[in-house]
Amino acid sequence: MDERTLYVTTSDGEEIEMTILFTFDSEQYGKSYVLFYDEEDETGETYAMSYDAKGNLLAVEDEEEWQMIYEVFEVFQDGQEEQN
Repeated sequence: MDERTLYVTTSDGEEIEMTILFTFDSEQYGKSYVLFYDEEDETGETYAMSYDAKGNLLAVEDEEEWQMIYEVFEVFQDGQEEQN
């Protein structure tokens, strides 16, 4: 996986270039995660998925896992605000 870019294929087969915000590993779930966004999307929506050792993106389906990702994202955002 490129350090700053990944490509996501939509349900209609369109490939979209995304910018990686950050990655992290979770010992609790034994997975690696990537948070990313589309620089062209004005909404600023951030997406999250897990990924395997080969860089394959995997959907997150567990609600507790989503809560953990959200908490990590909040800590990241707080750190960004402190730097500004």
